[in-house]
Amino acid sequence: MKNSKELREILSQKEVFTYLDLSFAGFIQKLDGRPDDLSIFLAAAAVSSVNRQGHVCLELSQVAGQPVLSGSEFFYPDLPVWVEAIRTSPAVGSPGEFKPLIFDGISKLYLHRYSVYQSRLASFIRSRIFSAELVEISILKKNLDLLFDSNQTHAETDWQKIACILSIMNRFTVISGGPGTGKTTTIVKIMALLLEMNPGKSLRISLAAPTGKAAARLQDAIREAKERLPFGDDLKSRIPSTATTIHRLLGTIPGSPYFRHNENNYLDTDMVIVDESSMVDLALLSKLTQALPDHARLILVGDKDQLASVEAGSVFGDICDICRFNSFSGTLSEVIFQTTGARINNPDSMDEDSRIQDCMVQLLKNYRFGENSGIRKVSQAVHSGDGRLAMTTMEDRNYQDISWVNVPDQRLLQAGLTTPVIQGFREYLSANDPAEALNAFGKFQILCALREGPYGVQMVNNLIEEILISANLIRKTEGLWYHGRPIMITRNDYHLNLFNGDVGIARIDSKDSELRIFFPDEETGFRAFHPSRIGEHETVFAMTVHKSQGSEFDNILLLLPDRESPVLTRELIYTAITRARKQVVIWGDESVFQIAAQKRVTRISGLKDALVEGRLS
Repeated sequence: MKNSKELREILSQKEVFTYLDLSFAGFIQKLDGRPDDLSIFLAAAAVSSVNRQGHVCLELSQVAGQPVLSGSEFFYPDLPVWVEAIRTSPAVGSPGEFKPLIFDGISKLYLHRYSVYQSRLASFIRSRIFSAELVEISILKKNLDLLFDSNQTHAETDWQKIACILSIMNRFTVISGGPGTGKTTTIVKIMALLLEMNPGKSLRISLAAPTGKAAARLQDAIREAKERLPFGDDLKSRIPSTATTIHRLLGTIPGSPYFRHNENNYLDTDMVIVDESSMVDLALLSKLTQALPDHARLILVGDKDQLASVEAGSVFGDICDICRFNSFSGTLSEVIFQTTGARINNPDSMDEDSRIQDCMVQLLKNYRFGENSGIRKVSQAVHSGDGRLAMTTMEDRNYQDISWVNVPDQRLLQAGLTTPVIQGFREYLSANDPAEALNAFGKFQILCALREGPYGVQMVNNLIEEILISANLIRKTEGLWYHGRPIMITRNDYHLNLFNGDVGIARIDSKDSELRIFFPDEETGFRAFHPSRIGEHETVFAMTVHKSQGSEFDNILLLLPDRESPVLTRELIYTAITRARKQVVIWGDESVFQIAAQKRVTRISGLKDALVEGRLS
């Protein structure tokens, strides 16, 4: 191989890298100034490619010496040779330098901006770890006894109570919990506790989520939960119940990747609570932390076992994987004992860098699904990679809330879907008004693992439309819009206050007999827009599992393909199952399901190293 141009032509023909990857690699090759050495060209193309796949950086050791093209004569350089070429390249810098590529000095290569995002986020977290708040233990105990049942036995540790303690004592807290473990209830109690312990102070609390749908669900849950608090109306009125997207909180600048709030223009807040944090990518969380004033608390709440963000990084998962949950330092364990009476098993010793454990808690008790719940048992089995136990449970008729159906051949898929589609969607399509329709639509949802193919959302949505037309439940004309069409917004529209993930339904407006798109509204029940005003969107009789994150439905039909796919992982199946409040039916192929249950999503980053070892690459 003589030069990068020749290799570039071959790689583009084989579709190993995209045009953007190869263009970037060509630019870096020119900066490198060594046209006969393809090491930097391949490094640049590979780091660009893995970044688009969700990885923060390229781990050189995983691809060094491997073929660039399967079954071909083209190989990535051996690791020592590759590292030396990268070290000596003028296009590559060390952490902190302003170069297109950044090398951590060992084996990780970054695009410059992701090195900066990671470094700044790690610096923020480490600064918060070592800045515990001074708390009067007697006052803390008194207020905890008001929030929680002080007469309960200590045989079962109340992890919600401990999450409240950590959130008051720390300026950075991570709370993880599966569905039904009371994450929203815990958020409300944290806010109430902070306000009660700071009488006379006008504390500013911000609630955020990565999508509009998740933010709407958070604020609905908070309004309901705070009414159950054992405090007066004055304190309840001070607890915010309005949540927003992180983008809106930071202040989006149209046409720009930057925000109005940043390290030079802090948010006016004392505490930010982010729900559904597993969905937040590295870049966005890093920008949020840079916009926080030094005194402000940041609380990340989510489910560490769910799918990671669509964009690069698995920040919430990386933080949660650093150390063992619910194992604290001796000092914190003593505070917990003094305020709750609970004895926590803690390690014999904890070095200084591992103090992040004192900022992390996992909620374990499930208040929604009992021990005999099939949804709970299958989700736990999938999480642990035990596909056989999951299958056995789904096939056991003693579990009424989850079941298995062998997925039909693609030629028979429409016939197989007919009954569940008509039963699942008839109620919302027959609703008398928009608010009733929107409420009924949340009772049933079809989730797909894939976007394309015979079992993907695009094809399935078409099949569902045909089924509903045949059943006279919808009438579809030549145009895009029709009465009853459900849609999801796929790009934030700040002018209309519609956000990625918001779901609306097209209906004939009874006022003027014109078609409008109706979206939920907390005050009036719904808001209506003319179709011409709606931006990027898609039909969502069926949606991908990724799009369902941040949402919950009464009943779910999860449609898995009849063959393996890279996107089929235990995290995807777990996320889909845990979207259901009442019942799940899974259509799939058993062998495909078993393989997926064994497969985990792996995102490469250096965040854990940066937090534990202090290497801020």
